[in-house]
Amino acid sequence: MGIFSEAVEMERSPSGELLRLTWRGVSYSIGPHPLCWYERRPWWESETRIPPGEGVGIVDTQMWRLQLHREGQAEALTLDVVRYRPAERWRVIKIHEAVDDVFKEELGGA
Repeated sequence: MGIFSEAVEMERSPSGELLRLTWRGVSYSIGPHPLCWYERRPWWESETRIPPGEGVGIVDTQMWRLQLHREGQAEALTLDVVRYRPAERWRVIKIHEAVDDVFKEELGGA
């Protein structure tokens, strides 16, 4: 599967733990131990100066690899999502190959 970008809704606990993800109208629980990392974006190509205290979301982008579980389905769906700050927008950017036939059908035969 390829890389793309599509909006999702993320539900978090008051402490910030990822709880549920809603994508294309379907709610998924998030499996244990989500993987988080940061990717540096080439901010210098578009920003000449970053004012002090304004760097959140400009220099580094927070990435997550999530195992999602849908009620009644045995197979987990693995997605990479990105968190855009400070706007708190979340987007799916990659669906991993471990997608089973049920999810492939839902995704249009991808």
